[in-house]
Amino acid sequence: MNKDTFRVVTRGADGKIRIRDYDSEEALLRRHSQVGVDDCSTDLGLRGQPVFRGLIGPMPDGQNIIRYESPEVFESLTKEWGTKAPPRRARTKR
Repeated sequence: MNKDTFRVVTRGADGKIRIRDYDSEEALLRRHSQVGVDDCSTDLGLRGQPVFRGLIGPMPDGQNIIRYESPEVFESLTKEWGTKAPPRRARTKR
């Protein structure tokens, strides 16, 4: 399946996460400046996708979504992800 939805995740002035989806690359290009293309992603569906000034990405987000994040959101979500403790497994008695 082609990745055909572009998602930009930022943080609003009130501190809440804001998510905006674009149906096409052209709509995204109207709001953000392209500075290159991704040529090294391990996800082959992302190769050739645009890289934008001030956004981290592209990165996969589900089956058909290409995700970009502001640096602040990327840092905070990465810290959250890294500090989550893995679920504890119960030991089985033999």
